[in-house]
Amino acid sequence: MSDPSPDAETGAHRLGRVRRAIDLVGSMVRLHPRLFAVAVLGAFVFAVCTVAASFAVRWVIDHVILPRFEDGAVATAAVVGGALLVIGIGVVRAAGVVIRRSFAGMTQWRVAETVTRDVVDRLVRQPASWHQRRADGDLVARAGVDVDAAISVLAPIPFTTGTILLLFISSGWMLYIDLVLGGVAVVVFPLLIVLNVVYQRRVDRHFDAAQDHLGSFSAGVHESFEGVQLVKAYGAEQRETDRLAAIAGEVRDARVRAVRLRATFETLLEVVPSLTNVGIVVLGAYRVRSGDVTVGELSSVVFMFTLLVFPLRLIGYTLSELPRSVAGWNRIRSVLDDPLEPDPVASIGPASERYGIEVDGVSFRHAGEAADALHDVRLAVDRGEVLAVVGPTGAGKTTLIEVVGGLLPPRAGAVRLAPGSRSIVFQEAFLFAGTVGDNLSVGRAHDESVLWEALRMAAGDDFVAALPHGLDTMVGERGVSLSGGQRQRLALARALVRRPTVLLLDDTTSALDPTTEAIVLGNLRTVASATTVLMVASRPSTIALADRVAFLVGGRLVAVGAHRDLLGAEPAYRSLVEAFEDDRAGDRSGVSGVSGVSGVLGAATIGSDGS
Repeated sequence: MSDPSPDAETGAHRLGRVRRAIDLVGSMVRLHPRLFAVAVLGAFVFAVCTVAASFAVRWVIDHVILPRFEDGAVATAAVVGGALLVIGIGVVRAAGVVIRRSFAGMTQWRVAETVTRDVVDRLVRQPASWHQRRADGDLVARAGVDVDAAISVLAPIPFTTGTILLLFISSGWMLYIDLVLGGVAVVVFPLLIVLNVVYQRRVDRHFDAAQDHLGSFSAGVHESFEGVQLVKAYGAEQRETDRLAAIAGEVRDARVRAVRLRATFETLLEVVPSLTNVGIVVLGAYRVRSGDVTVGELSSVVFMFTLLVFPLRLIGYTLSELPRSVAGWNRIRSVLDDPLEPDPVASIGPASERYGIEVDGVSFRHAGEAADALHDVRLAVDRGEVLAVVGPTGAGKTTLIEVVGGLLPPRAGAVRLAPGSRSIVFQEAFLFAGTVGDNLSVGRAHDESVLWEALRMAAGDDFVAALPHGLDTMVGERGVSLSGGQRQRLALARALVRRPTVLLLDDTTSALDPTTEAIVLGNLRTVASATTVLMVASRPSTIALADRVAFLVGGRLVAVGAHRDLLGAEPAYRSLVEAFEDDRAGDRSGVSGVSGVSGVLGAATIGSDGS
């Protein structure tokens, strides 16, 4: 079979563009059809009154103005009738404008509200595993600037539909007045429409590129602000500036190319009607001299054609906005049409009465990776037991925590947990820019006594009590006013407020000193003795405080047992722990050690119902 010709591909591409434009308008109109219908009705009233105004101009000139010049007098009834005709048409036309603009604006922003809500709802309903594969800034752009771009074409559409009606009515009216003058005016209309279509076809790719670059720019800015401490710590301000400037330059270049095309288009749209109007006046003068038309009829045609110039330009404006709107709509649809992925939490079943956590043959592979991050992991943790997960970098420790917590779906196997809530606390504690109390409750109502009890268990009550306003102290964006250890203790307290039956810690106590860490784990054993704890640990003191240790290497569970037993039975485990001890000793002597960064989330709580 021969390959399709370039012309066929171009035709298919253009047809696809038309279909997407129709889908865009149809989809948005269906969201609020009544508001849109009223706006179109107002546009139709405006169109009819515009043609009627041309008729009124003709009547007033032929029955009021010319008789006054030719006969020296005019009947009072004619003057009053002409005035009432002009005023009445003007009032109704103004009412049509008010209705069209008001309801077109309401339609546009109601659609924006609905689409934004749908996008945000879709983002919320997608599981964490879906979000981890996408840039946060790009998703924010789809719920913001892409929605603004998509709806930009909606407000002028009622006027455009009214203008199309106006073209048909005015064409018939001008041809009725005089076939020659009307024919000259009507022939120009297709030329102006062709100019609009040609412009739209040439400019759409630039708007597509600009919208995509804008999404990339939003993602880049979001990433840069999220990593502002890292950027400043490594003196990478200029690197980030150059990187974002390059992306912004791509947005600018695409927009400049589109604006240049628009400037050419606007010039042609201004010149063609003006030259046509001059031609109509010259030709009309000959038609008046020959007696084929009256002065009123010529004035009516010129007036009608002049009134049509702006509506025709609005059609051009609508078509010029269409590529940008289609580009934004396509990016929105890519989110809305993306199937909802199953929530991994829904696959978690209840553990047997003895166990708090059961991991039964779980395997997991990250997207794009050839090897499993976890392979046939089998693990059972008694209720109320503290189990430390230990392993070298890349062993799959964090992945195991996220699979058990229901953030990642296992490729094979099953996870079963004790009934109740599950709380996850990651090494990098994320705090909202609110008060301490807001960060502990996260939107749920709790008595202050419950918050203080959780703080006490996390060894954070003393430093919170010393803050200027206690629980009402503002912590700043991402908790910038607090130390790393304080943020970790607040994140841990946030998890403990919910009295979880299963607590997952991803090297959460790494920023705490050994004494504070021992207090926290001791509190978990006494006050929260029914809580099953699965924690990633890289500090020997933390490992020694656990009931048992799960040794993970290369995504495989090598051994499970008491810390002392593993030291004697597993040489690789003993070597790793000794390396940890040497690393800690190096830290104490001023030599920089190496530690893993296990996440960027903070504390998240997942209820037994999957909420």
